[in-house]
Amino acid sequence: MDKIHTENTHILVIDDTIEILAFLKEDILEPAGFKVTVATDGEEGLAAALETWPDLILLDYEMPRMNGIEVLQALQQQAADIPAILITSHGSENVAVDVFRLGVRDYVTKPFAVQEILTAVERVLTLTRLQQERDALFAALERTNAQLTHRLQQLDTLYRVSKSVTTLQERNQLLERIIDAALYLTGARDGLLILMNPDTGIPTAQVLREHWDRQFNTPIEALNIETHSYGMMMNVPLQFGGRTVGSLTVSNKRNRELLNQEDRRLLRMLADYAAISIENFRLLAESETRLERENRELRSIFEHYVSPAVVERILQNPRNVQPGGQWQTVSVLFADLREFTAFSASSSPEALITILNRHLTQAAGVILSEEGTLDKFLGDEVMAFFNAPLPQEDHALRAVRAAWRIQQGMRQTHELIPLHQRLRFGIGIATGEAIVGNVGTPDLVNFTVVGQTANKAHMLQELAPAGKILICHRTRQLVKEHFEVQELPLVHIKGQQHPEPIYEVRGILSET
Repeated sequence: MDKIHTENTHILVIDDTIEILAFLKEDILEPAGFKVTVATDGEEGLAAALETWPDLILLDYEMPRMNGIEVLQALQQQAADIPAILITSHGSENVAVDVFRLGVRDYVTKPFAVQEILTAVERVLTLTRLQQERDALFAALERTNAQLTHRLQQLDTLYRVSKSVTTLQERNQLLERIIDAALYLTGARDGLLILMNPDTGIPTAQVLREHWDRQFNTPIEALNIETHSYGMMMNVPLQFGGRTVGSLTVSNKRNRELLNQEDRRLLRMLADYAAISIENFRLLAESETRLERENRELRSIFEHYVSPAVVERILQNPRNVQPGGQWQTVSVLFADLREFTAFSASSSPEALITILNRHLTQAAGVILSEEGTLDKFLGDEVMAFFNAPLPQEDHALRAVRAAWRIQQGMRQTHELIPLHQRLRFGIGIATGEAIVGNVGTPDLVNFTVVGQTANKAHMLQELAPAGKILICHRTRQLVKEHFEVQELPLVHIKGQQHPEPIYEVRGILSET
């Protein structure tokens, strides 16, 4: 027998026959390298087994005080799982078979040979060793599974905590949640988060938190957790894109519990999420600041030209607006007060301005209600356009409808004022391509339209008698289903090679 398998192997022999004990111990087992203990009856053997916990028991079946079965039953009651070989007399093999459930792994019958005993011992020890190795492998596998399960739980917790961190948009709440997550993941008692300017390294914010049972609190007085205590404090940098944006520290100085490498690993992983969240918050804040500035600029540009409702729509989707200048189809409206020069010669300045503003205010109100853009007031004249800054599929219809409502409104207003104050508009409308954008100097700009379409609308206004509306051919094509028009003689428009038909708006066909 290989002594490598027998060194330090302890065998307990229980037999009431002294000769058999001596034979087994001195002639068979000890020469094979086993450590041997003997007992001469069942009670003595049971006590020795529970005291020394041998690797194997050679157990006689028939003994005084306690027989072999009673010893095995007592061991089973004590949860002593010790392999045993039963030694029986010839003819009692059936008893050996019955006691296998009590821990017996093999049996030999008297009289026995040396090799028979050694073979049985080797077989049982080998099976026991294999079973122990198997149990050890299963135990290691269970530990590994438990570790993996714990790791997955930690990662899931880290993911859920980090997700809650990355979705926060309020700065102070974000910083406190980062520290709370660090304390939760590491089990530390105190936490400190410092943000710094990545260019200067100067701290810009500092947040302290302490953990009491399941509550996270921000202490009134600063905790002294920066003093180094070996194994009780951990600090990791918050880095993004190669820049250090802050540091995260946890401490157990108050309860003196050590932090381990697993705590550091989780803290570093959290620090990566935290750095991303802080950087995203910074970028979001910059974006919101830039958006607010752009909105203020857009509002300052358009609030004097369009209705408040249109301004809000522009701010909701500013990409639809390009105030820098672009070619665009528009419908341009010019409205000029007739008889104003004669009226001004016979009126006081105060009365003149009052009457002028009354007429222009009414005209401007109608234009804005049709979501037109007020371009400018030129003395007793108002200029407006449609389809900019926001697109309007029915821009020509809106322009003509605004002109019609202005004329109808003037008739109603004239019923309320003296005859000599009743002024009427001559209105011209043209539809076509024009350049739309800011025109002027850096200090004084005007959102306007320039080009042949604007010139044509102004010329039509100059041709329109008081109380009349003249439109170009393209405008007429776009509104002919809604307004009754009368074609007038051709006119030559400056900048065009051929005369063009113009039309007077005479009435409404549809209230669209």
